Amino acid sequence: MEITRENQQKIIDIIRACGDTVRTAHDVESQDGAITVKPGAANFVTAFDMKVQNMLIAQLSALYPKASFFAEEKDNDGACFKDAYCFVIDPIDGTTNFIHDMKCSAVSVALYYDGKPLFGAVYDPYMDEMFHASVGGGAFLNDRPIRVSARLLDKALVLFGTSPYNRDLYGRTTFDRVYNVFMKCADVRRSGSAALDVCYVACGRADAYFEDILSPWDFAAGLLILTEAGGKMTSYKGELPKAGEKTSVLCSNKLLHSEMLQLLNK
Repeated sequence: MEITRENQQKIIDIIRACGDTVRTAHDVESQDGAITVKPGAANFVTAFDMKVQNMLIAQLSALYPKASFFAEEKDNDGACFKDAYCFVIDPIDGTTNFIHDMKCSAVSVALYYDGKPLFGAVYDPYMDEMFHASVGGGAFLNDRPIRVSARLLDKALVLFGTSPYNRDLYGRTTFDRVYNVFMKCADVRRSGSAALDVCYVACGRADAYFEDILSPWDFAAGLLILTEAGGKMTSYKGELPKAGEKTSVLCSNKLLHSEMLQLLNK
């Protein structure tokens, strides 16, 4: 199954318009009722998350009337991946950054067909950077083709996530792994947006990214973008992520994947 260039552009236009809602939001913390807390540590949702998600579902439904949706701010059924078309949505990846006005957040949308990624786009509205890819069609930053780096670990910039919602389970192991990696690479960074981290590996700004646990909407679009850019994503066990399931994630330029797995499992 292929996705037409026309539909790719329509999805990109929808995401870009929703990104304007993220970019133009101000003083989120000062607005009554704008922030609520979900189960887990520091797990927030804002009225803007809900607004963007509703906009995406409404407009993408008009484009694909029979599509189902697997999205962060709704109840989900993994069976939707068995439907022909399924959109995987993170309306604002990096919500804590968004609340703090850190300007490092993204809108992430992936389109799956019969359980396999068909198209993915991650949009940073602050930098106006649209990362996107279609299966077999390559990966792009706006209209420019992108490719992973060719750096080895000693020269690598490695990104990581802290799994903050599950810090009781993963806090200690995360920073043990960060130490192990830091002692072998050029340096490490923490951005707060998994979707952007994966895309930064895809375009060669970074060379690897890891996090102990991620939800499907965190990496679904980035998975295809990274793969089409020549990179690799697996769990810490070296297994490919399964549609609709949480997993540990290691992304890399392939050259240092094996060495990174050894460090993460040390």
